[in-house]
Amino acid sequence: MHVLASNPPLRYGFRDPRRYGRREVLEGAFSGCSRIKTTSNLTADEASLSSSLQKSITIHLGEVLRNIIPSITRRMLFSSPAICLYLNSSRYFSVIALGDTTVTIEEVTPPVFSSGPLFPSEGRTVELFEKNTYSVVNIFDVTLRPQLNVTGVVEVPEGNGSGVVWDDTGHVVTNYHVVGNALSRNPVPYQVVARVNILTSEGIQKNFEGKLVGADRAKDLAVLKIEAPKDLLKPIKLGQSSVLKVGQQCLAIGNPFGFDHTLTVGVISGLNRDIFSQAGVTIGGGIQTDAAINPGNSGGPLLDSRGNMIGINTAIFTQTGTSAGVGFAIPSSTVLKIVPQLIKFGKAVRAGLNVEVAPDLVANQLNVRKGALVLQVTANSLAAKAGLLPTTRGFTGSILLGDIILAVDEKPVRSKAELFKVLDDYEVGDKVLLKIQRGDQSLELPLVLEETSA
Repeated sequence: MHVLASNPPLRYGFRDPRRYGRREVLEGAFSGCSRIKTTSNLTADEASLSSSLQKSITIHLGEVLRNIIPSITRRMLFSSPAICLYLNSSRYFSVIALGDTTVTIEEVTPPVFSSGPLFPSEGRTVELFEKNTYSVVNIFDVTLRPQLNVTGVVEVPEGNGSGVVWDDTGHVVTNYHVVGNALSRNPVPYQVVARVNILTSEGIQKNFEGKLVGADRAKDLAVLKIEAPKDLLKPIKLGQSSVLKVGQQCLAIGNPFGFDHTLTVGVISGLNRDIFSQAGVTIGGGIQTDAAINPGNSGGPLLDSRGNMIGINTAIFTQTGTSAGVGFAIPSSTVLKIVPQLIKFGKAVRAGLNVEVAPDLVANQLNVRKGALVLQVTANSLAAKAGLLPTTRGFTGSILLGDIILAVDEKPVRSKAELFKVLDDYEVGDKVLLKIQRGDQSLELPLVLEETSA
């Protein structure tokens, strides 16, 4: 108690606070606090008196700070919280290190339960993915650009997409627009237009040169050739798109946004849709699905619940560029028809009339609301020999409309796109009966279809 009795000047011995400088205030505060901390080993009575003394110092310090507050600088303002923290350090430091030392890690660790076997539907999905993922490749478009001061060219990757292994000889099928940048430069056959990555069973990506075999812009399909060992080539299995039903399950595998071998699951949402391809053409008979399809999925397979490819994913309908629940795939029936032709001929052999048909906008301007208006007929073509008439100009400069095709073998034709869609079902050499309108007359004109590039 004698030690504490010598300390009253700390409580009552303050002079006029306005005569203290800021440094003296701080030094006095820290000095008082240090003296208080020396009493931590005193008796209960001494500790009680020490606590009262601490409160008195704190109150008086507050009065001092309030009196000198007009002269406090920013440095003093930021020092004040430090003083309070020092005076009441035990209150704040105890909050920082929360915990309960009476428990062990094992006592607060909950048990982990086994997931158990997969449900049959889950197991089937996993099995389909594991079986078909090695048939899906990652494709990087390669554009050849000249480099200054260096002879030759350099290869610059332009984009990426997906593809499927078609056979064990190294043919890979993808979308035309996936390698569109390279194809726009009119590469020669078997020129390198892409890099193809194949996933091995060890989980390693192996890179190969993708050489152009053939491409068909009208159906947004292209075929590449890679020189890969047969043990790496896992051809996809084709299914029948003609027997699909709305509501049945489907799976899409691809490389969206560069994330290789990604699986999405959905259902068939619609059939016989017109697909407005990124290549700028309309493809009939498309499959609509709600399985998430994003940039990078293009060229990858759409599978049925048996793991057979029923389509090639090609487009999404969205305003943001990402999946909005409406994706489209080229049906396998179209793929099966076009790809073998691309491999054999380097192009699609398409049956047609060898005539130029007016775009719908031009036809509407010429007051043609129904049918396909013939603008030009190729000289010496079978259509010309059959007597199909083109659109011409009269002596006065007026436009004389040509024949308007209304139907092919009783299949109605309402536009240019519908004419091409109908002709897709025919082969070169097939005989058809055209229903046409010529002026005020309605005529029937038989002719033979021939190979056309349109």
